[in-house]
Amino acid sequence: MVFTTPAIGALRHRFPSAHITYLVEAPAEPVVRHHPGLDAVVVVERPRGWKRLRYDLQLARRLRAERYDLVVDFHGGPRSGFLTWASGARQRVGYALPGRQLSYTTRVPWSRSLVPPRHSVLNQWDLIATLGIGTPTGEEHPVVMPVDAEAARAVASRLAAAGIADAAPIVVLHVSAGNPFRRWPTASFAEVASRLAIADRARRIIITSGPSEANAAEAVAAQARTLAGDAADGIVRSGEFDLAELRALVGRAALYIGGDSGPLHIAATTATPIVALFGPTLPERSMPWRDGALGSLAVDAGPLACRPCHQRHCVPGDFRCLTGISPTMVLDAARTLLSKPL
Repeated sequence: MVFTTPAIGALRHRFPSAHITYLVEAPAEPVVRHHPGLDAVVVVERPRGWKRLRYDLQLARRLRAERYDLVVDFHGGPRSGFLTWASGARQRVGYALPGRQLSYTTRVPWSRSLVPPRHSVLNQWDLIATLGIGTPTGEEHPVVMPVDAEAARAVASRLAAAGIADAAPIVVLHVSAGNPFRRWPTASFAEVASRLAIADRARRIIITSGPSEANAAEAVAAQARTLAGDAADGIVRSGEFDLAELRALVGRAALYIGGDSGPLHIAATTATPIVALFGPTLPERSMPWRDGALGSLAVDAGPLACRPCHQRHCVPGDFRCLTGISPTMVLDAARTLLSKPL
């Protein structure tokens, strides 16, 4: 989702007077809520059973009534393919996937292969390249998610309630990921958090996670506080942050550390330096897409015969792509970025 935001800006530049609408499901809506290149955001619901069919037919009629000239399907799923076709737009662009022959008037090659690695922004950009839009760069076409003012106020209030002064340097440590193939060990996160807190007693290490990983975040915080000893006050848990709040929180941080998951790429929409942990995925495919001068360092276990993988089954069985990343490697990257002027 975040990787589509550079394309929005490029489409606005290509068609400056166009009315541009973005269809998105509710969980990801905050990403594009305030994008300056959009005129409208339509939130698509996900009812179940026969209600889904009725809803989609009503939505299809709504889209057709808008008389769009162009539809770009970044998702490529059966539902988005149907809605793209149902829009009746004269030009419909999507990937050349099985069963989508009628969905698109312009079909772009697509492959499940992870080799050779290619950044996801470039893979999605292929769709709009058919419209005469040139090659993107992170400097000219970064990922974008403007700060939500209400979310920023909520974050400021929560930090104040946690006793964190406005001037306190903050490190956001995001400990969760969508699946076990991207989840760095709890003990490793705890060691990094504790050593960062000990190194600077004014620093506050805020442990964040997704809603389903709250227990993991609490475990990291508890272990980190034990390891930090009398610097334990530097380890902070302040509840969970939704996407808009996470964007606001990272925007005021001195550093973000996290694995290759959605929050990493939300962090990339800020100017905050980033330490990105890559297990089964590759930096070439998923590195934060933004101006390189902002500071982003990838940390991984190095070349492995099983890496990259499709994250369905760990062939060696020991998740060595994750356990091969040591806390020292992450701390070295963190120190490098923290030493740079912000």
